[in-house]
Amino acid sequence: MNRIMFSILSVLDKAGIPLGSGDIASRLGRQGTDLSERTIRYYLKRLDEGGFTVTDGKKGRRITAAGRQELKQGYVSDRVGFIINKINNLSFLSDFGPDNIRGKVILNVTLVPEEKLEEAIGVLGIVLRSPYSMSNRAILARAGEQLGTVEVPEGMVAVGTMCSITLNGMFLKRGIPIATKLGGLVEVVSGRPVQFVSVISYEGSSVPPLEILIKSRMTDVLGAMEEGSGLILGSYREIPENSVADARDVLARMALHGFGGIVLFGSAGESLLGIPATDGKVGLVVLGGLNVNAALEEAGVAAGSQAMATLVDYPVLSSIDVLERTHLPGRPQVPLFITKYFARAREDNDDGYWSVLRALKQMTF
Repeated sequence: MNRIMFSILSVLDKAGIPLGSGDIASRLGRQGTDLSERTIRYYLKRLDEGGFTVTDGKKGRRITAAGRQELKQGYVSDRVGFIINKINNLSFLSDFGPDNIRGKVILNVTLVPEEKLEEAIGVLGIVLRSPYSMSNRAILARAGEQLGTVEVPEGMVAVGTMCSITLNGMFLKRGIPIATKLGGLVEVVSGRPVQFVSVISYEGSSVPPLEILIKSRMTDVLGAMEEGSGLILGSYREIPENSVADARDVLARMALHGFGGIVLFGSAGESLLGIPATDGKVGLVVLGGLNVNAALEEAGVAAGSQAMATLVDYPVLSSIDVLERTHLPGRPQVPLFITKYFARAREDNDDGYWSVLRALKQMTF
């Protein structure tokens, strides 16, 4: 099975309903894969012959049990490099940036059972207001609705938050080449990132590395936020040495529009959080993106997360203040760690915890 057939199966599996070749082409296009309907019909015929799809009358094709099993097992050799290609495609399609603040952004998506939505928003309120998130905005979609290309199943609410790969798109539009190298766990001690303790290469992975770490329950984002120490998610990227000034300028301009997170810059020829830079390149460590999803998983309110799930226009996202007013009427009971976190933030407001984290954005390690 080649990568195109695997992509078609993935689209049918996510849809959960029969789709025609036109619908499949449209959904693949939104993911960065441009195929004609004729090409898709050819591959659908091959999938039918293999028993991976079946015709459902005029409604189109649907995936079979054998097709779902193929997705689970797959041929790993066919999927190696799939993630780095997806990053490149989404970076190209994302056009959010200093000159287009209404453009498309990449979302990570977490499914939350409806009965746990209030608690989930409580967790969102903490993480989205912290420097461990790329933005203080999110979007919710109810059962039966669609969030980009993601259809929300019955009994669930989809929570979409900013993916840090959106940063790649902003840099590329500014003419700054950026390579996403590694994803891993970053040890935080007293509010300061110290080192990577575990890393996975994007180029050699068939699934998003940070998604693997979340599903393996290896993170401690809530611990890092509550006590100042823990294990958070970070990704290591590289840009040319002579692009650092432009990169810093992009980040400074985007901070005015709610795009943030902690982005650490290394120095030429030196390692950053234990990762050595390639000759002529400078390392970047981005601490944001999937930390929101990891916190939801740690709090026990998530039913699964997907990295780099879809693209949406930035204006459809709402600030956490709006989401809280809309979905948390009154003063609901909140978890103890949230209460303790707010108390600490108030206590250290001037020169403590928050100031240290804000300062990290401008540090060169």
